[in-house]
Amino acid sequence: MSASVGCIRRRIPHISSARRWQSTNSKPYYVTTPIFYPNAVPHIGHLYSILIADIFSRFAALRNPSRGSVFVTGTDEHGLKIQKAAQAKGLDPQEFCDSLSVHFRKLAEKANASHTYFIRTTDQAHKDAVQHVWRELEKQGLIYKGTYSGWYSVTDETFYTDNMVTHIPATPTSPAHTIANETSSIVEHSVESNYMFRLSAFADRLREHYLSRPDSIFPVQHYTYTLKSLTDLEDISVSRPRSRLSWGIPVPSDPDHTIYVWIDALANYLTAIGYPNTTTTWPPDLQVIGKDIVKFHTVYFPAMLLALGLPLQKRVLAHAHWTSAQKKMSKSVGNTTDPFAAMDEYGVDQVRYFMAIVGGNFRTDVDWSEVQLKKEVTELKNVLGNFLMRITSAKIRGIVAAGDVKNGTDPRYDALRDMARALPERVAKEMDAMEVGAGLKAIMDMLKLANKTMTDVEPWTGKDPAATTTAFVVSVEALRVAGICLQPFLPDVARRLLDALGVPKNERSWDAANGGGSVGEVQSVKLF
Repeated sequence: MSASVGCIRRRIPHISSARRWQSTNSKPYYVTTPIFYPNAVPHIGHLYSILIADIFSRFAALRNPSRGSVFVTGTDEHGLKIQKAAQAKGLDPQEFCDSLSVHFRKLAEKANASHTYFIRTTDQAHKDAVQHVWRELEKQGLIYKGTYSGWYSVTDETFYTDNMVTHIPATPTSPAHTIANETSSIVEHSVESNYMFRLSAFADRLREHYLSRPDSIFPVQHYTYTLKSLTDLEDISVSRPRSRLSWGIPVPSDPDHTIYVWIDALANYLTAIGYPNTTTTWPPDLQVIGKDIVKFHTVYFPAMLLALGLPLQKRVLAHAHWTSAQKKMSKSVGNTTDPFAAMDEYGVDQVRYFMAIVGGNFRTDVDWSEVQLKKEVTELKNVLGNFLMRITSAKIRGIVAAGDVKNGTDPRYDALRDMARALPERVAKEMDAMEVGAGLKAIMDMLKLANKTMTDVEPWTGKDPAATTTAFVVSVEALRVAGICLQPFLPDVARRLLDALGVPKNERSWDAANGGGSVGEVQSVKLF
């Protein structure tokens, strides 16, 4: 193969079909985020959920373009928390939601998320779908009128039983109060006449489902928690008196009651794909949620789906939280980070990179650190941006262009060649295992080896034109593979990198990285 600066055309043999991911399922890959409460402006945790879902959505579409991906995010706009927040502002709840929901839509757009649908639970189509769900559950005798006595958290929009709360005695600085064990939110005792859902009837079927699918909830601690929560499962309240909660969807058969906000909210995943008129996109392949809402998505929602005769979600990813100085970010405490400001200051893809590589193992909380953010961004610029500038410098391109030299087999580049060939499969393996951080790190490890090898070979000296040509060709190929693999993580940077390498638009799929691709006119471009 001849190598020139003007046009490098290189293809590597296709890998065996056994190693290529394929799907016999014609439905698109379906991924969701939780829908966010617009009772205040977005914080970095909201961005985290959106970015993780976006990475998986882009990866699925890249891996199987013919299948494509449906990605849903949005806002959860009903409930007592919204009602009280609107009252505090002196606004009508709908007006209040309108003013804040737009910020979450802008957040997704700012983050370059590839979402296909932004849902609002105040949409009429959603209200219709929720009432349809209610009628279906009622038709099966799964909803009954009863009296509920328990501890209610406005913050969590959840009832808790006696064994799920802790009573905190008064101190000189604070009165006695009661908190939820899981979230530490303040709860108040409430006795209400409302409607109940026969959740207990689904305990055995849910247990059987999860025991047969241990990888359906990630990380494993949330799988263990879900199995434990199925023990002594009790029926749950699914409505509140309209006298207490007026901001919500009315119970179809009883306008004096409002449908419980979580039943309302969970149904959004159905509404988004056209339920009840169509379910061709169902079920979700992946639902990305925060660790504080696991039970709603792994117990309540699956029970609803079983009742409706619908397949359960294939996988739930419950990520940890971002903290500030090792403390949970809270709007009330005032220690949240503005995601818009962070992306404006450091760059969208730079923030995406930081959150994915540092927060991409999902098992433990991660501290938001400006120092670490700057460190990670600097490394990204050095390892990727500076490497592209160095290998495509005018001096190296001049040496390559000056001679009619065949691409050599410099053994110093054997390790990089092997690592580049193996990279797509390694990244895919990590992504299949929900290890986003490890997948991105694999790309960075290959680029670090590329930098080190180039430093060792010193192709810019021109002492050995064959070595310079080999360095150029192998490095450009490594960048091509890295660029394709980076597309789910850093979509804009990856696009500009592939453009700089002259990679055709139709050769940027996962198969192109796996089984052959080409570069065209190579340009020296500043990526950051």
